[in-house]
Amino acid sequence: MNTFLSRLNTLFAFSISVVAAVTFACFLTTHFLDYTQDVNIEVKKAIVKNMEEFYVGEKHDLGHLKFSLKANMTPIFNWNCKELFLYIMAEYETTKNKVNQVVLWDKIINRGEDAVLNLKNVHAKYYFFDDGSALRGNNVTLSLHWNVIPNAGYLWRVKGRQDLSYVLPDTYVASRM
Repeated sequence: MNTFLSRLNTLFAFSISVVAAVTFACFLTTHFLDYTQDVNIEVKKAIVKNMEEFYVGEKHDLGHLKFSLKANMTPIFNWNCKELFLYIMAEYETTKNKVNQVVLWDKIINRGEDAVLNLKNVHAKYYFFDDGSALRGNNVTLSLHWNVIPNAGYLWRVKGRQDLSYVLPDTYVASRM
């Protein structure tokens, strides 16, 4: 009962319990913080094309945006924030689908990197395809979202305080951006 292995097991179990309690206490110190921030998104140029998809053989709308973004993410970083995963999401409604969400751009900011975003005339990183022809003249809401990646605790999904509603052009364009 008082063998070396028994005492080692007791010490190990107690150490794990202490580490778990300290980790939970550390998680509680940042759980109730406000992770929202002010953001400013501006659409500089938008075009809509009617493109044929390779694997379907039908024509679908393709939107392309050029935007500017201002946001200061520095206050979000604390001792428990390892990194931020930021992404701009476009949300719109069609007759086919009530909610359509497309990620247009993303960025990872690690702790210690410059977290002030002042981007100008940036092209969307990802294609803005619709599964029909509903982008032309449609109202699209752009918003900046981010995930707070912690050292310990809950993985927060946060939306910026400001959105931008923008009406896409109602004519198709044949040229490049």
